[in-house]
Amino acid sequence: MTVQMGTRQVGRSKFVDYLIFIVLLIGGLAFAMPLFYILLNSFKPGREILFSPMSLPSQWTLSGYIKMWETLNVPLLFRNSLILAVSTTVLNLLFDSLAAYALAKISFPGRDRIFSFMIVTMMIPGVLFLIPTYVIIYRLGWVNQFQSLIIPGAVSVYNIFLLRQFAQQIQDEIVEAARVDGASEWGIYWGIILPMMRPALATVGILTFMGSWNDFFGPLLYLNKPELWTLQLGLYQFQTSIPGQNVEQIWAAMAVITVPLIIVFFLLQDQFMAAFANAKFK
Repeated sequence: MTVQMGTRQVGRSKFVDYLIFIVLLIGGLAFAMPLFYILLNSFKPGREILFSPMSLPSQWTLSGYIKMWETLNVPLLFRNSLILAVSTTVLNLLFDSLAAYALAKISFPGRDRIFSFMIVTMMIPGVLFLIPTYVIIYRLGWVNQFQSLIIPGAVSVYNIFLLRQFAQQIQDEIVEAARVDGASEWGIYWGIILPMMRPALATVGILTFMGSWNDFFGPLLYLNKPELWTLQLGLYQFQTSIPGQNVEQIWAAMAVITVPLIIVFFLLQDQFMAAFANAKFK
């Protein structure tokens, strides 16, 4: 009897595993379909995209990429997007991790109230800060300069929240032992906290890089000179000047914009998954 019950439990467990696998496979295919759709159409002639967008190319061609490269200043747009994305990501990793360490491992008056106030600000719609932020940027003379996007985006309350929750899992005894041994707060942060927060830092890096790379409204608002345009803004201006029969150039440009994000994610996916698997929110 016990053997039969054990066999049934094993059979149910395998059935559940297969069911989960099928659901995840369907979900993965659903999320991969837009990317596949972009890449597929980027290798088609323009007329074929218009009349049969879902079919395989009858003739594979690189004309969209060639014409896009000739028409659009891709190296300049890539450089601008990389400057903004990398700068914003590096500053977020530094400042957000410092704030997270202080809020999680350093006792000071009003710490919990400060953190509560920061969480409350996440509930305020960002559009309410649009006009005041623009006025400040304009009076500082930062319009048509990269710091208009880098400095306001150097800190994220959400990233601080995520890193703080991860830092709280680090045992206080480790930090206290380092302090007893004479380590400074900077030494503890740099030598102990950062290495142990690597999965969370990778997650913050991915999310920040993707957010900055895909940002369209910020460059549209602050960067009016063509030599400062990012890939997103350049693509927007580019598609308005391309006739319908040459639509393959737009699809090629979208593929060029999307591929770097996929590369960044696959390079850091292990750390990304580890952060959410180990996160315990308190």
